Amino acid sequence: MKRLTLLALPALLAGCAQFSADGGMGDVASGVRQEIGKDVVKIASDEQAAQARAQVAALLAGPLSAEQAVQIALLNNRSLQAAYNNLGISEATYVQASLPPNPSLSLLRVAGTGVANFEVRLIEDILNLITLPRRTAIAAERFGQARYRAIGDTLRLAADTRRAYVRAIASDQQVGFLEQTRATADTASRLVAGMGEAGGGDQLNQAEIAAFRAELGARVAQAKLRARQDRETLVRLLGLSGADLAFTLPTELPPLPPTLDTAMEIEVEAIRRRVDLEIARREVAALAKSLSLTEATRYVSMLQLSGIFNNETANPLTNFDTAINRGGAQIDLQIPIFDTGESRTRAARETYMRALNLLAGKAVDARSEARIAYETYQATYDIARSWRDRVLPLRQNVSRQIMLRYSTGVLAGDGLRVDLFKYLADARVRIAANAASLDARRDFLLAVADLQAALTIGGELVSGGVAATVTTMP
Repeated sequence: MKRLTLLALPALLAGCAQFSADGGMGDVASGVRQEIGKDVVKIASDEQAAQARAQVAALLAGPLSAEQAVQIALLNNRSLQAAYNNLGISEATYVQASLPPNPSLSLLRVAGTGVANFEVRLIEDILNLITLPRRTAIAAERFGQARYRAIGDTLRLAADTRRAYVRAIASDQQVGFLEQTRATADTASRLVAGMGEAGGGDQLNQAEIAAFRAELGARVAQAKLRARQDRETLVRLLGLSGADLAFTLPTELPPLPPTLDTAMEIEVEAIRRRVDLEIARREVAALAKSLSLTEATRYVSMLQLSGIFNNETANPLTNFDTAINRGGAQIDLQIPIFDTGESRTRAARETYMRALNLLAGKAVDARSEARIAYETYQATYDIARSWRDRVLPLRQNVSRQIMLRYSTGVLAGDGLRVDLFKYLADARVRIAANAASLDARRDFLLAVADLQAALTIGGELVSGGVAATVTTMP
């Protein structure tokens, strides 16, 4: 048995997995770079932390672009670093699973009536040794899943950061627009008040303009609160605090592109690139190996081999003052009388079939999510362009005419005269139109991020898209 153990030991050690130099981050970095062209790093030392900090500081020096915001999040978000720690834990589990089971040593000493019996047993779990290659293969699949989960967590953070970036700029832009409108209303209010003091106005006009200013004040307060909330969402994703909170954003959303990307095989792209589908495929592969192992060990769940050495001291009554040494072996196995392994086999088979069904369901969901994301991408572009090219120019023309007639109301004829009520009503409509146009451009940029997410990570799209509510003046 000793010779057999020595011969088998090199083969067992050769099959053991080794820790990688980067903890599996090489595959994660290449996968992320392929999808979004960004660098990722697992911070495991003070030197790496200092390098990441220097990169973040450089990116924060000026107004952030969307790409810079994403890169900061990938370098600075601690939840992402925790996801990379999970990858390291998975690698440790994989290496542990590839190691042969440690042998057990049993010592026994019995003494009495002038004789002592000493016994040593070296026990090895033969079943674990036989099944080691299969269990290692299962652990390798699990480690592969962990790598794709890390890629998915990275891409999800990038998508969430893009959405938060768009919302933060849109909210600030809404505040600026409403502040400008309130300044105009303040000017009109002072004009009406001056006319009243000179005897040229009436109390109804003053009440109308006061109510309008109050409405605008409430809208500005709501917009400022929303802007603070959206900025803090972005701050959390970027992992910033302290002096870094003073970072600046562009004053306006990026303009609409002249044209959209050409149509692609959107469903094929989703099936090929989706990280959640690859994780599900690896789950099926791991469970297939696990089912095969369960079926192979259905009737034998315990098999141990023991090498025995027994020493009996001298005893004149039995061995004429000569110590007796004995050697041998022992095999222990469990007899499948009551539990024949049927329950374990059925559970493993059902678990495998469940994974297959979940994979098929995810494939259906992936195709659907890709289709609706692309349709939303096209629809939000058409809506935003319609607001920009048609609705706003027409609304601006109407407002110019109303402003002209209102400002020259004393000189205009009765059919052309516009009163203050009409002027204020147009102002409300104009504010709503500008807000809706900005929301439409925001929704398109969010749809771009959602489309990228639908092709890579999946899951429920949360940008709002065409379902976003347009706030209007009462």
